[in-house]
Amino acid sequence: MRSFTVQSAGTPAQLIDQPVPEPGPGQVRIDIRACGLNFADLLMQKGTYQDTPPAPFTLGMEVAGTISALGAGVSHLNIGDRIAVYAGQGGLAEHGVFDAERALPLPDAMSFEHAAAFQIAYGTSHMALDHRARLQPGETLLVTGAAGGVGLTAVEIGKLMGARVIAQARGADKLEIARQAGADILIDADEDLRARLLDLGGVDVVYDAIGGDVFKAAFRAANPEARLLPIGFAGGEVPQIPANHLLVKNLTVIGFYIGGYLKFRPEVIRDSFQTLLDWYQQGRLHPHVSHVLPLERAAEGLELLRSRTATGKVVITP
Repeated sequence: MRSFTVQSAGTPAQLIDQPVPEPGPGQVRIDIRACGLNFADLLMQKGTYQDTPPAPFTLGMEVAGTISALGAGVSHLNIGDRIAVYAGQGGLAEHGVFDAERALPLPDAMSFEHAAAFQIAYGTSHMALDHRARLQPGETLLVTGAAGGVGLTAVEIGKLMGARVIAQARGADKLEIARQAGADILIDADEDLRARLLDLGGVDVVYDAIGGDVFKAAFRAANPEARLLPIGFAGGEVPQIPANHLLVKNLTVIGFYIGGYLKFRPEVIRDSFQTLLDWYQQGRLHPHVSHVLPLERAAEGLELLRSRTATGKVVITP
């Protein structure tokens, strides 16, 4: 089978041939039909992601496909079942072996492309806004990088949770995508973010995927008792937070990493995913996939993320 694999630490992944894997106890093998790309895949290539596996490893954190083999002890799933898996690695391949306990049965109405674009982006936004920030109806939510993979889902979920949603993105096309996802107010990345936010009455929750000066501007426009979620650092700079300013406004900066919950509270992820699947089946969520590419163009897909050209998700179809 073909796989897009990092063969030595810190080197770009390459398309290689390797044997089709067999599932061990408690595992399933799936024929992979779709794999969603994430910014973390870029960091794994460089070896800078917090959960980078030892090389060699295959990129691809979230997959969807059909079960083709069961390992010993797996009785709640069947060959032929359509599932999605938040795997962490191994998705950019034609076949993959994953822990059966991570398998999420798919509703008939959900395509493999939507399933592969769903778990990390929607799971991150829902858990961050609901479980961690406790976003309330009527509060003002700022989403930066609002047309990106996680940002767009934060706009959609924030609106579903009853917030007034302010979306920041670069350019009219990206802002229009955020508007269609439910944003009430649009701010171009070239505008003075702090001044615009203050004119709008400040913000109660910040969902920031950019970092750097964008986070600093949002921080300075936060209302008393606001909660700030530094979700990512696509702008390249990790913000340094002045603790004395936290005290003045009684602000809370909340750390959140969805992968950590797989290790210490997996039930939170399962409950979140079930809520999200229910919303999807009710027609309340609409995954936005801007590019669907074959496996041999996986490097091109990652470049779309690195250059921040893509909107929503990029999906690879082995």
